[in-house]
Amino acid sequence: MDGSSHTDIALLAVEHQATVSRAAYRLCGSAVDAEDLTQQTFLAAFRSRDQLRDPTAARAWLAAILRSCFLKSLRKRTAGTVADPEFDWNGVPGPVPEPTSVDPERLQQALDGLGPEARVMLVLFYFESQSYREIATSLELPIGTVMSRLSRAKEQLRRKLLEAETKQEQQA
Repeated sequence: MDGSSHTDIALLAVEHQATVSRAAYRLCGSAVDAEDLTQQTFLAAFRSRDQLRDPTAARAWLAAILRSCFLKSLRKRTAGTVADPEFDWNGVPGPVPEPTSVDPERLQQALDGLGPEARVMLVLFYFESQSYREIATSLELPIGTVMSRLSRAKEQLRRKLLEAETKQEQQA
């Protein structure tokens, strides 16, 4: 890709806008915030367009930029770290049965109820279809760390979905 060409970024935006927007929505939980995050992502991509050397890797490159923009926006909103160092991971209960079907709105509410680290892991795995190795590479983490964090994030998501399902049944 020619780093000086503005057209290349425009083509990338056209080609990947829907994917970036969906992932941004899953991270933010709000259409307005997702639009802002998508715009920030493509602006950052434009500014660092010379860093994309392999056009076939554009999707992963944009996903990394999206994740970076999302985490930066969280740091601006709240002072401190993204992950809660006081959280007791050993206190997380065992597996929870999976619901049979998931309402997209309930799924988004459950994602919103998770911490940013868990959300990033789940979005990369489920919505960006990245493998453990790809996630490990993009987050610069050991693959074992990715596997354990993703496992905990999945359990947290299952619990949130089960809680929502139970609440809905009690209201019916």
